[in-house]
Amino acid sequence: MQNITTKNIQGYWDNFLASAAEWAPRILSGIVSALLIYLIGSWLIRLIKRLAAKAFERQKLDISLQRFLNNLIGWILNILLFIVVITQLGVQASAFVAIIGAAGLAIGLALQGSLANFAGGVLILVLKPFRIGDFIESDSGVSGTVYDIDIFNTKLNTPQNQLVVVPNGELSNSSITNYTLLGTRRTWFNIGVSYSVDLRQAKQILLDVVKRNEYAFEDPAPQIVVTELGDSAVNLSVRVTTTNENFWTMQEQLIIDCKDALDRAGIEIPFPQRDVHLYKK
Repeated sequence: MQNITTKNIQGYWDNFLASAAEWAPRILSGIVSALLIYLIGSWLIRLIKRLAAKAFERQKLDISLQRFLNNLIGWILNILLFIVVITQLGVQASAFVAIIGAAGLAIGLALQGSLANFAGGVLILVLKPFRIGDFIESDSGVSGTVYDIDIFNTKLNTPQNQLVVVPNGELSNSSITNYTLLGTRRTWFNIGVSYSVDLRQAKQILLDVVKRNEYAFEDPAPQIVVTELGDSAVNLSVRVTTTNENFWTMQEQLIIDCKDALDRAGIEIPFPQRDVHLYKK
């Protein structure tokens, strides 16, 4: 019995050595090729990331977007390199691809809102509808000076000095008014005058006030336009262009000076009123 057991063990050992001798060259060649592929692949990934970084700088992309895209390229290339390396070691790559796909699907379903904000951030950073320092207003009613833009949200500093964080998904899908981009702004406010007033005289008085304002541009030419026969007054629209920096100062001065000029000319700025007629039978 002992001799049979010894012979069986010896036979198993001999078979193991024979198999090891047969498979050793394949295993060693696989390890060596996988190591070479990893070293060459790592070098190529670093080279591609450097070239991509230079290309992003030439395109003058936002710094946040440059970093994100560079990291994204690195992650994708490293995953591909990992799949190639394990394939050289004899591991079936299809299982890893299935796992990565399932994980990506689960992450996508769990982070739908975040992915929408991420996509919106990429669009904002690439298309640049606004930049840091611009004063913007969205159709949702949020307005302020752009303080910071990152990949998931945009921070606005309101005129009341409040910091508002707006998700990029919401901001990229809304209509945005950029008051700063063109470098100039035009006033567009109404002044009502009485129906008994000579409108040509009133327009000339307001136009003289505009011409005396130090911040008002001559080109494009300022306009005083009759816009509406209102319920209680005839509305005159004052339209004057100036720089972004002087807009609010000029508008305040114009409102004050226009009222003073109309008061001196004896032109009434009426308030809403209603005539009541009583009839007695």
